[in-house]
Amino acid sequence: MFSLSKNQYTAIVITLIVVVAFTVLNLRISLRRSRDVQRKQDVRNITDLLNNFREEHAYFPLSDEGKIVGCDTGLVDKFDYPIFRSCEWGNDNFVGSPLPEDPQGGRGVRYYYLSSGAYYQVYASLEGSLEAEYDPKIVARNILCGNKICNFGLAWRETPLDKSIDEYENELRKTDL
Repeated sequence: MFSLSKNQYTAIVITLIVVVAFTVLNLRISLRRSRDVQRKQDVRNITDLLNNFREEHAYFPLSDEGKIVGCDTGLVDKFDYPIFRSCEWGNDNFVGSPLPEDPQGGRGVRYYYLSSGAYYQVYASLEGSLEAEYDPKIVARNILCGNKICNFGLAWRETPLDKSIDEYENELRKTDL
């Protein structure tokens, strides 16, 4: 059996503390990256669902306070068109598929949807500002993805993410004149 001096024992304890701290830090970074990967995939899936909705109805669903107005009520209007309601992120099916919820939805983080019927924008808030898709121009719009500022998004074709759909449609009208 061998014995350790007080200095050797202290060095071992400090080394173990550093190793544990480094491991915890790496775990936290891995979990953050995993949530950001999930957000990017969710937004891509949402855009696929929106495109499917457009194929069926000839327009994109409208938006209401960041939500998609496209969940079926089972009701129709006087022209026999379906009446839709706002979908709840993570709780509703949209175009036959579950509508995802942000990985930190329980902490108040949400996806955000804007639409005029002809164009759409879908936003999320990535945790990592070093992610390639992190966009400071979106941050400048100050759109809230729940309790976080949105910083990532996808849109219909060339619809810019750094300006409102109204601004974009006005620009298009001016070029058509």
